[in-house]
Amino acid sequence: MPQGFSQRPHRVVLVVDENSNPFEMSCAIEIFGLRRPELGRTLYDFALCAAEPRTRMRDGFFTLTDIAGLEAAEEADTLVVPNRPDTATPRSPRVLDAVRRAHARGARLLGFCSGAFTLAEAGLLDGRRAACHWMWADSFRARFPQVRLEPDVLFVDDGDILTASGSASALDLGLHVVRRDHGAEIANAVSRRLVFAAHRDGGQRQFVERPIPEVADESLGPLLAWAQERLGEPLTVADLAARAAVSPATLHRRFQAQLGTTPLAWLTGERVALACRLIERGEERLDVVAARSGLGTAANLRARVRRETGLSPSEYRRRFGPASGEPVMA
Repeated sequence: MPQGFSQRPHRVVLVVDENSNPFEMSCAIEIFGLRRPELGRTLYDFALCAAEPRTRMRDGFFTLTDIAGLEAAEEADTLVVPNRPDTATPRSPRVLDAVRRAHARGARLLGFCSGAFTLAEAGLLDGRRAACHWMWADSFRARFPQVRLEPDVLFVDDGDILTASGSASALDLGLHVVRRDHGAEIANAVSRRLVFAAHRDGGQRQFVERPIPEVADESLGPLLAWAQERLGEPLTVADLAARAAVSPATLHRRFQAQLGTTPLAWLTGERVALACRLIERGEERLDVVAARSGLGTAANLRARVRRETGLSPSEYRRRFGPASGEPVMA
């Protein structure tokens, strides 16, 4: 976590460049820029900045004025880099310099959608993992062969540089960042405010074959709600298939088509999220957390929590538990 996070609200700055996409800008504002009176505290200090005093957004939909200059990027703990649909057009040298300086002093960098092009053009992704929109994957590989592009995932967390694949996955990555910074409980509260799925793992597929099921009876919504109320029980994929009255193979196809993941991966992710919430609420006994979340053993709990959060359960408790002094959500 960037230096200074605990002393003051973490400062997130989004750089707007000529022809930037307004949707991703709005996603950043919604997640990082809004006050959260229902949480009783400010999560982030947010600002927009640009290289020019007047910046035309994508296709000239509107022009931004009266926002800070690039000097605001010098104070960012997290810098959201520009994303633009004209990926072949070189980025502003001033913008690239600002991104490089932010990285050099230890700021976290976020790239939404085509933001990976900005990071790669700045020379910061060579030898590193990244995500970008599937429709630009071939051109990205051709221009930046040294980058380890993962073309079929929602987002990539590579430590101090995080990239999201497409427009809507900016919300997934943003919530992932909130979860990393403030814990699962706060991230869930933000997702409820957004009316958006609280936890979609970055490894899920970008392209969902059938976002809206053709047959209403095939919707996974009722099954997911049923399973979420029984995570502590010994649920298996076979149990989920039986509840849905389909074969495990059919259930697997529906999960892939509607959620872009497998039933087992979804179930495991939900159990880890529940385990994190239990730790945040003050449960210190790992065997109890493992049992109540359905993860079985303390050893499996440790492995799963570390894989998801990068922290051991004890480290997670120190950062996000009641002892940290942060309010615990009901």
